[in-house]
This record gives sequence, structure tokens and C-alpha cells, in this order.
Amino acid sequence: MTTKTAELHLPIEGMSCASCVSRVEKALSGVSGVHSASVNLASGSAELALEKGTKTSELIAAVEKAGYQCPVERVELVIGGMSCASCTGRVEKVLSRLPGVLSASVNLAAGRAYVEWLAGSEDVSALVAVVEKAGFSAETADDKPQSDENDGREREQQSLKRSLLVAAVLTLPVFVLEMGSHFVPGMHHWVEATLGQTLNWQLQFVLATLVLFGPGLLFLKKGLPALLRGAPEMNSLVALGGLAAWGYSTVATFAGHWLPAGSRQVYFEAAAVIVTLILLGRYLEARAKGRTGEAIKKLLSLQAPTARVERDGNTDEVPLERVRVKDRVRVRPGERIPVDGTVIDGASWVDESMLTGEPEPVEKGEGSEVTGGTVNSKGSLLVEVTRVGKQTRLAQIIRMVEQAQGAKLPIQALVDKVTGVFVPVVMSLALLTFVIWWWLGPEPALSFALVNAVAVLIIACPCAMGLATPTSIMVGTGRAAELGVLFRKGEALQALRGVKVIAFDKTGTLTEGKPELTDLQVSDGFDKDTVLAHIAAVEQRSEHPIAEALLAAAKERHLSLPEVSEFDTVTGMGVKAKIDGVQVNVGADRYLKSLDMDISVFADTAQRLAEEGKTPLYVAIGGKPAAILAVADRIKEGTPKAIAALHDLGLKVAMITGDNKGTASAIANELGIDAVEAEVMPDGKVEALEHLREQHGTVAFVGDGINDAPALAAADVGLAIGTGTDIAIEAAQVVLMRGDLRAVPQALAISHATLRNIRQNLFWAFAYNVCLIPVAAGVLYPAFGLLLSPMLAAGAMALSSVFVVTNALRLKRFSPAG
Repeated sequence: MTTKTAELHLPIEGMSCASCVSRVEKALSGVSGVHSASVNLASGSAELALEKGTKTSELIAAVEKAGYQCPVERVELVIGGMSCASCTGRVEKVLSRLPGVLSASVNLAAGRAYVEWLAGSEDVSALVAVVEKAGFSAETADDKPQSDENDGREREQQSLKRSLLVAAVLTLPVFVLEMGSHFVPGMHHWVEATLGQTLNWQLQFVLATLVLFGPGLLFLKKGLPALLRGAPEMNSLVALGGLAAWGYSTVATFAGHWLPAGSRQVYFEAAAVIVTLILLGRYLEARAKGRTGEAIKKLLSLQAPTARVERDGNTDEVPLERVRVKDRVRVRPGERIPVDGTVIDGASWVDESMLTGEPEPVEKGEGSEVTGGTVNSKGSLLVEVTRVGKQTRLAQIIRMVEQAQGAKLPIQALVDKVTGVFVPVVMSLALLTFVIWWWLGPEPALSFALVNAVAVLIIACPCAMGLATPTSIMVGTGRAAELGVLFRKGEALQALRGVKVIAFDKTGTLTEGKPELTDLQVSDGFDKDTVLAHIAAVEQRSEHPIAEALLAAAKERHLSLPEVSEFDTVTGMGVKAKIDGVQVNVGADRYLKSLDMDISVFADTAQRLAEEGKTPLYVAIGGKPAAILAVADRIKEGTPKAIAALHDLGLKVAMITGDNKGTASAIANELGIDAVEAEVMPDGKVEALEHLREQHGTVAFVGDGINDAPALAAADVGLAIGTGTDIAIEAAQVVLMRGDLRAVPQALAISHATLRNIRQNLFWAFAYNVCLIPVAAGVLYPAFGLLLSPMLAAGAMALSSVFVVTNALRLKRFSPAG
């Protein structure tokens, strides 16, 4: 038997010579399933012949192991026409089958697919084409603005509402004619006397046909083609159930002699009510799902549609998309600031609560940074634009929230496995139910067989399974954003729940990051003002927060700073320079010790400062210890409460700092911190995290500076303070928009609440099907004589999805303590 082969174009970066080509070819040829590999240095790519099913990830791993890279592209598609978990599985499967596609994740609640593929191996049109071939619509998110999506959801709701009203009006007479005869005394005789059985059934046939092939046509148009493609989904179950009830009843009405004796009965009311109740469920679900995206809508509403731009002496109001970097924008009192920029004229107070959650306006003047979406309270501001479009902070926040809402958590893996086979299994069970009842059931066996098989088809609801996780994620991450907690990666929602220890960077995280000079003691023979002037002169070349404190102290005393030469930074130690040819060294105790200087003369002072939680620094001038000084960095206002809240959650709290052990222990004792990693060099934070992980388990790290980025990336969960550097924020999985650390326990609390909500939804979705499918099949009939009507099955099915979405919406009211 010949093995099916495929060709793959693999882009490769980093090759520079013929030996690179040889190395890559050898690496690719060694991957199982690769028949041939031809690498072209000029085009920077490889042409592969391989067996179908060979994993692209293995090829990329081989290239990377050889020391090169394969560029990857990502795209977000808006998918239309999905109605259940089977649909998402189908879309994921067809996308994943494309050569070069590395991963495809589909979110039912958001109606989006997130695809990652090798650059140049496919283009977006190929992705769209394969989705459309599978029976769904697709377009890139960039081509479909969020406002258009919101309009689309609104149109879908209105369409479902119209279909539901039409179906209900047509179904009501059918239901009354058939079921009224069973429940209202004398009605059966009245119907027989006025209409007669033949006209009654024919009237029901007309109305049920209008329902099934009118409002119910959407189930047929989607369900039957999916069935013919061998990929049945929820619409297929509804279509089969409705058509079975309608078809059997039509035969009974117009060709009853074809049916066995005693089996001539009609179930038009079942077909009509099934369609009506499921339309009701779809409408309620669509309304509820529309509310899951309210966080994004609120963020979008913060974007000003226009800006007042000053160009060539004229002020024109232009659409926001036409504003460019370096433009000057005038913002009047009470207006929303349209762009990110720097104030170049004017002074005002700006409400930044949408970013920080802090209600107090922030003073802005010349040189201040302002953010698009915030509100100018009082004065007029002239702002020079620094970021526009997708680069603005608000756009980045919206993108973070969207990415988090589209995430697929590890807990979803089990759901995907079940839903992948769910609909075919249900159809098999329905067929088995029909056969058993027809073979072993009481008379009229055919009627019993039909009713119970239809009930099995209708009761099974993969919708609830597909919505259980994504709706909770959408609402949970949206509520978190309103609280100032941005999940850059949705997976952090689940990861945070398992954290055992929270490690904090000290400076700028636990503290304000604005140290002040509190103590200065000089050795004999040195003048205090002269020493301070020397220190400030050296430190003015440094960017460390302590340098600012020392410069501020010299400025307060109106000291003149001497000229500095040969300035240099000693990483993790301190700084050095020459003043008038004399060497000046400023740094921690370990720095002067490394220079073989005896600082024991300051031992008593150092001990006292450390006990007070102050950071002692030493100064050497001309090779002699000249002074000891101390700076104090105030603890942030919310830090003690944040640590207390974390302890209440049963977590350990750790601090990682470059301070000496005495100072670090004093601060830890003051705040009630459980573990301290002191005297940590900037490049040693990752190692400190590993030490904490070994001692306590899963670790989260909270930081704000550039030197925190490696630790934020290495932690099981990295949380960046939003007031910190862009590099730290990029490395983190969670961004805290406020500097207040009380947002940390809030992030943990909403993680716990969201995961709890997901478990509730999954339990309901699975328990519903496990319990009710056997009931629909008739297992209670032999013992209790109970059967589940297809109408009740349709109602239960509709309500299950509504229940899941409504339960997820409870997260909108989430309010963490503290």
C-alpha cells in the first residue's frame, strides 16, 4: 500500500552559508515521516516531501535544535454559523489539517478562531476557504471591526426574535388541537364533531409544515449538509428529530394504510414545539451571550471618535484614524482625551479611573503623559501625539482583554475530547433506542420507537458543553478588566488558582519606588556637605531610584556639584567615577568589601539602620571609607492589606530584594512576609524564584521594572504592575493597572471565582446529558411507566444552554473583598 505524501514550504531564518543549509537539511531529514528535504539559502526556506500526518511542530523543533528559527504568523478569524461544541471541533479540525498550521483554537462564545501558522506556508484566504467549505462563514477580525460584530449580534437577536414569534403563532393552534384533547375534558369530542380527524390532522400538517420549513429552516439548512458531510452537529440532531416526527405524521395523515395496525398516530405538535422551544432557547442564549462581551463594549465606548488637531495655524476636528504621531491635539475641559501623548501646553486635572480605578483626578502639566480614553476635567491642554491606532494604551488593553477572552484553558481539553464524538454517539443511541422499542416495546411499538428516538435526539445538547468554559472566561476576564486586572493570557486564570506562594519585588512594587535620604554619617576628616556633593555628582549619571533621592537631597542644601569623569556602573554593586582625579565609589556593603575596604567603623550605624528597615549605602573617596548613608523607601499604602488578604487566602508571601539581609528582614517583619530572598543580584531573581518553587510549590511573581522581566517570564504566573515598564508588562501574563497591590488578591479571587463557575457549568452540562439521555430513551418506563415527551426534551435542551450562560453572567456581579 502506498503512503500518502504531502509537500510543505518551510520558511527558515538565521541561515548564512552553505554549512547552514547542510545542517538544516540533515536535521529535517532526521524527522520521522520526511521523505526529502531541499533547503534554499537564497529564499531562506525548505521544500519538504513528507507523509501526511507528519507534525509540523516536530519539523520546527528539529530546525530550532539545529540553531535556526521558523517564523510564525497569527490571525484571528470571526466565524459565523457555529451553534454548539461540535461546530467548534469541526472548525478546529479543518483548520489544523492545513499544511503549515501549527494550532487552531476556536471559541464558541466569542465566535472566533485563533490560528497560528508558518509564515508563507498559507495565507488568510486559504484559512477562510477551508472554514467556508466546512459550512461556516469566516473573515479576519481586522476586516470586521468590533462595532460591526456588535451590530451583527444585534441583527442575529432580532432575526431569532422574529422567527420565534412566527413559530409560536403557528405552533399554538397545533398544540391546542392535539394536546388540548388529552388535558381538557370534552375537547376531544368537540374537535371530532366540528373538524373531524381527517381535517384536524390536515390542518396540523399545514401549520407544522409552515413551522418546520419556515422558522425551522435554519436547522435544516445547517444540520442536513453537516450530516451529509459526515460531521453532524446540534442542528443535525434537531433536523433529524423534527423531520422524523413530521415525516411519520405526514405518512399517518395521507397514507395511513402503510403503517402497522394501531400505529396510525400523528406527532405534528412535537415537530412544531421542538422548533419553537429551541428557537426560544437560541434567542435567550443570544441575548445572554451578547451581555458576555459588555466589558469590550465599555472599553470601546471610551474611544473618542474624533480629535481637534492643530495644523498650520488651523484647528480642525478630524476622525481619530486620520490623527498621526507628532500631531498637536487640543483637548477642552470636560472632553475625553482622544490619543496618547505628552502635554506641551496648559495644565489640568485628568480623570484616569478607567485605567487605574482610582477616583481622584491626577494633575497634569507641561511634560506630563496623558492616555487616550481618560477625561480632561478642568483646564485646556495641548497634547503632542505619541501613539495612535493599535499602539495606544487603550487599544492594547482592548487587545489584551480580547485575547484573554478567546483563550482555551487546559480544563477545556476534556470537553473537546467528549464533544468530538458526542453527536455521532447520540445518533447511534437514538437508532439503538428505536430498534429496541420496535423490537421489544408494547403496541403500538412503532409509535413508541419513534417518540423515544426523537426524544433522545432532541434532549442531547452539546451547546451547553461548548458554552460552559468560554462564557465564564469571557465574563470573568471582562469583570477583571473592570477591576483593573488584565489577563494578557487567559491561561493565567487557571494557573493562578494553583499558586502556593506570591513573590514580590521590593522597590517600586511593595514600596513607592521613590527613596529619600534619611541618614548621612561621615568618617573623621570628611566634611558632610562635600561628601554629599561628591555622591550627588556621581549619582547624577545613574538612573537608579536611589540616585534621584541623593540628587534631591543635594539640591535641597543648594550644593554645587563638581565635574565627574570615568563614570561606570558596577552591576548589582554600585557606581564609580573620578572627581578631580580622585576615585569615588558608592554602593552596597558588598561593593566596598570587594574593593578590600574595611567598613567596620560603620558597623553599629549599619545595624541600627537595618533594624529600622533602611537601606545602608557606603561611600569611599580616594580609597578610604568616607561615609555611610541611608535611604528609606516608603511602603505603599495598600501593601499591608494586600499581604493580609493573601494570607487569608492561605498563600505564602515572599520578597525578593537586593537589600542586605538585615534591612530585608526588618521590612519583612514589618509587613508579615513569610520568606525573604535578600542580596539578590538583578540577574539572580530567576534563581531566587526556583528556590521558592522548591520550598513552597507553584510560584507567582509580582514586579514592575526592566530587571523584573526575566523573573516575570520564569514564574508560573507573572503579574506586572501597570505603572511599570513596557518590558515588564510584555513579559507578564497578568497586568495590574493600578500600583495598589490589593489588586493581587483581587486577581486571585476572580481566578478562583471563574474556575468555580466553569466547574459548575461543566457539571451541569455533563450531568444533564448523563441523566436525561437514558430517561429520554425510556429506561424508567418498565418500572414506573414514565416516558419523556419530545416537547419536554426540547424545552430541557433549550434551558440547559440558557442556564450555562446565565450562570456565567453571575460573574459580572463579582466583587472581591478588600
